[in-house]
Amino acid sequence: MKPIEIVIRIVAAILIGTVIGVERERKNRPAGMRTHVLVCLGSCIIALIECSLKADMQGVDAGGLTYTMGRITAQVVSGIGFLGAGTIFTARKKIAGLTTAASLWNVACLGIATGFGYYLIAGLGCALVMIVLLMMQKILRVSVNKRVEIQFVHRVETIDFINKYLDEKEIKVLDVDFHVETQSNGNNLYTNIYELVLPKNLTYREIVMTLSENSNVRSVRTTNT
Repeated sequence: MKPIEIVIRIVAAILIGTVIGVERERKNRPAGMRTHVLVCLGSCIIALIECSLKADMQGVDAGGLTYTMGRITAQVVSGIGFLGAGTIFTARKKIAGLTTAASLWNVACLGIATGFGYYLIAGLGCALVMIVLLMMQKILRVSVNKRVEIQFVHRVETIDFINKYLDEKEIKVLDVDFHVETQSNGNNLYTNIYELVLPKNLTYREIVMTLSENSNVRSVRTTNT
């Protein structure tokens, strides 16, 4: 393999890792640009080593030993799992970081493809990864069931406000859970937990923002069902 070809493959791997890493960096994910670049570059180097080993083994009498392409790179595909696992964490009973872990695994695969010189596969793969990260959530909207927890005072007045808002926005209420706490000042603090089905033109963020504007509402938040 010519030195210029090695340089081209390494530069291509760095560019691919940068493109995907910048998107993760902008969203403040656990693994950002540098991590993605290093993973893609490292995978590319492993693939280059394997290509060089194959070239060196040709015409060499290894005493009956055989060399199988793919054994080293296979360890990259499986070994990258430990790095991906490091980006996954749990907060408030919610798992986060899975997308970043998957993007790291894909970057490793793209680095291998670049190292072997499969530029079309690497370029197409990079484009598809970016489409998934940037556009798929906008193109395909998946309805996620969440609960809206509302803490408020002045029960009758606030319940009337909430019910009117839900009816106006055509929000379907599947279930309501509630409880009451007595505060130190003797007033009651009410908590209603709604399980809702939203129309397509409405988001949970809009619901939280609108309900929180009411002076009787102390807090509004969403929780997973």
